[in-house]
Amino acid sequence: MAYSKGYDTQWATNGTRFMLKALSPLMAAAALVTATVPGDARPKEQEQSSALEARQQGRILPLREIEARVRTKMGDADYLGPELLDPRSGTYRLKFLRRERVIWIDVDGRTGQEVGRSAGK
Repeated sequence: MAYSKGYDTQWATNGTRFMLKALSPLMAAAALVTATVPGDARPKEQEQSSALEARQQGRILPLREIEARVRTKMGDADYLGPELLDPRSGTYRLKFLRRERVIWIDVDGRTGQEVGRSAGK
C-alpha cells in the first residue's frame, strides 16, 4: 500500500505536536525535581575539582599513590576503583572484591593511612 507524500508530512507534523504536548508535563516535572535537589548535593565535577585543587595545594596525596599503598596490602583482591567521600579532608573509599565479597577501605588522603574498613556479603 502506498501513502502519499502529503499524508506522511501531515502525520509527522501532527505526531510531533502530539508528542510535544505529551512530553511537556514530564519535562516540567523533571525540571522541578532538578530544581529541588538539596543544596549540599554536589555534582561529581565539583568534587573532582575540589580534590584536584587540594592535590595541587599539597593538602592530599596523589590518588595513584594512595591506591598503590592500599593495593599492596590487599593481596589477591581485585581492585574495583575509588570514590571520593569528602573533598575537604580528601577521604577516599577504595573498593575491592575478594571471593564474592566487596571490601571498602577508607583512606585519609592527607596521610595515606587506612581509617576504616568494612566488608559486605
